[in-house]
Amino acid sequence: MQPLIVIGAPRSGTNMLRDILTSFDGVATWPCDEINYIWRHGNLSFPSDEIPSEFASSSVKRFIRKSFNDIRKYIFIYRDGIDATGSAKERWTAKLDIPYILKKVTYVPKMDLPYYAFRYLCSRVYRFFSREKRLAFWGPTLEDMSTILHNYTLNEVCALQWQRCIEKAEEVFSSMPEGKVLRVRYEDFVCQPIQELTKILDFMGKEASTEDISMSVKGVSPLSLGKGRKALGDIEVAKLERLIGDTLKRYDYL
Repeated sequence: MQPLIVIGAPRSGTNMLRDILTSFDGVATWPCDEINYIWRHGNLSFPSDEIPSEFASSSVKRFIRKSFNDIRKYIFIYRDGIDATGSAKERWTAKLDIPYILKKVTYVPKMDLPYYAFRYLCSRVYRFFSREKRLAFWGPTLEDMSTILHNYTLNEVCALQWQRCIEKAEEVFSSMPEGKVLRVRYEDFVCQPIQELTKILDFMGKEASTEDISMSVKGVSPLSLGKGRKALGDIEVAKLERLIGDTLKRYDYL
């Protein structure tokens, strides 16, 4: 077995890529996309999701490694931060989805269930009274999240979440040996899915026929490109580009 970890900021195509890869024989994953419960096990009280590596005690390492079996290769998929922001905002304000919640519960460590149940309830109550009709939290909890939520608009919060995820991932991946990480640009994937998927399968050491590759990406479309930017509007986009411009430039989105 060759384990593979797909990494990406929220709303950057990780679920899309997972579903495509698992359509091939011999490729499987957990049937749920929320695995933050695995990372946080043993460190529930830590105030953010930016948990330092020194907090990975021996028992935490054993738990994570047992959950993943092993960690050997990574695919880093990234997307225009402004488009991702527009998409993330919709999740912050989403209505209750009970079937999805029940699906996620299956993958929460049993001893951690009371903590997450209480936290989720508080978030939903907050949405009910919020002027923005948003959840108390969604996506990655940044190190200074309470300050960020107090000082920035919801659009800016989403943009900062994207930026921090991208920068933290790149910080680690840049120090890894060559051949350990494959970077995939979301925009390239949805515009040239056959070519990009072929590259990914080669990286995985997975053989597949041209027909199978074509069939697996038949639902991939570039229609979402620019959708987030359009929904936000020119004035808001300009504000966000000033806020996270350095990271956008680094990945040729500005």
